[in-house]
Amino acid sequence: MPQNSSKIKIDATRSYGAEIVFCGNSFNDREHIAGQLQEKLHCIFVHPFDDELVIAGQGTIVIEIREELDSLDYLFVPVGGGGLISGCAIAAKHLYPHIKVIGVETEPANDCQQSFRCKKIVRISPPQTIADGMRTQAVGIRSFEIILRYVDDVVTVTDEQVIDMMRFFFQRMKIVVEPTGAVASAAIYHNILNLSHKRIGTIISGGNVEPSFLKQWL
Repeated sequence: MPQNSSKIKIDATRSYGAEIVFCGNSFNDREHIAGQLQEKLHCIFVHPFDDELVIAGQGTIVIEIREELDSLDYLFVPVGGGGLISGCAIAAKHLYPHIKVIGVETEPANDCQQSFRCKKIVRISPPQTIADGMRTQAVGIRSFEIILRYVDDVVTVTDEQVIDMMRFFFQRMKIVVEPTGAVASAAIYHNILNLSHKRIGTIISGGNVEPSFLKQWL
């Protein structure tokens, strides 16, 4: 795990019995250490987002949405490495033929938006954003191919808009959502695309937030 991982994620991982090996904060650091462990321990490397089976598994989220909703005009999905939106976009376009899939990042972590605009993968410096799941520096190769084919647009929100969304979730809906998990919903809450009279779905992708940070933000 990166050295800058949130304490709540570290503690939860340990509680499941895992042995944590820390590394630097870039994805290259993680791949390097993972490669060493793979060789030393004869392990199988499972990529966190740029893997066809991981992508397929994440697409089952939309199957669950389809079981609840017969029609949907838009689906907003957070984008980190691109695995989640890749799987969701494939499933959404199959199950809702006329749907538009929108990726959402925070402004400091807009590598996918830049890549989407210029049709090639853009790599950025480690972004400084409260959405720790978006601190990847570039989307995956497989993921990007799928994003170009199935995603309609990629937009951004500010960290402050994400905090507004987290506050709404906590105070009005009584659920705790981590920053990355609230990013896609923040784009709807602040109506980034000026939509009206549309049936909109959003992926809320996690609740791992440090209590001290949550208190500070709220």
